[in-house]
Amino acid sequence: MDEALARLIALISENAAIAGPVIGLFAFAESLVLIGMFVPAIALMIAVGGLIGSGVLDPAPVLFWAILGSVAGDWISYALGRRIGPRVYHRWPLKGHRTAVARARLFFRRYGFVSVFLGRFLGPVRATVPLVAGVMQMDGRAFQIANITSAVVWVPALLAPGYWAGSLGSLGLISMEMLMGLGVALIVLPLVGGWLVSRIMLGRRRAGRARRC
Repeated sequence: MDEALARLIALISENAAIAGPVIGLFAFAESLVLIGMFVPAIALMIAVGGLIGSGVLDPAPVLFWAILGSVAGDWISYALGRRIGPRVYHRWPLKGHRTAVARARLFFRRYGFVSVFLGRFLGPVRATVPLVAGVMQMDGRAFQIANITSAVVWVPALLAPGYWAGSLGSLGLISMEMLMGLGVALIVLPLVGGWLVSRIMLGRRRAGRARRC
């Protein structure tokens, strides 16, 4: 996988015109139900951010295609869930991933609209929350608002550490160790942040229920 990713990054750096569509395709696949669990979009976005920061790539096409791909992937997952309904949980390929589906269902039931936004930042539920939202018949307009706004935040957040590293690296102001640290932070911080937000929201809900009782 690492070798294939390295070859892809080399191809993108040598052919800047295809960078946007390629990143958009990966963002699309990463957002699709189940398939997204196996697509290394985060590592690719880190590297592409570095290419943007070092001046190899133009940021505008990458941002456009990545956001478009992310929105389209979530929308298709939502549409599948809405069209097929609960039966989708018992069909291939989700039939063999009951734990992931159960986790996404619980997450959606707890947080509703916010789960679609936060879900994009949380690896364990990112690829299944949109499907669950469709099965649960979430309002289409509300889903798209959460879908689009989360993509607009998610894509730049993934590119930013690589961009900063690329910018500083081109000036000789950052070491490889620091670059690796930024990569780890990119993966860990959204997970921690999403977990903290979810815990805070859950605490508020419990407090509200206790007051009503």
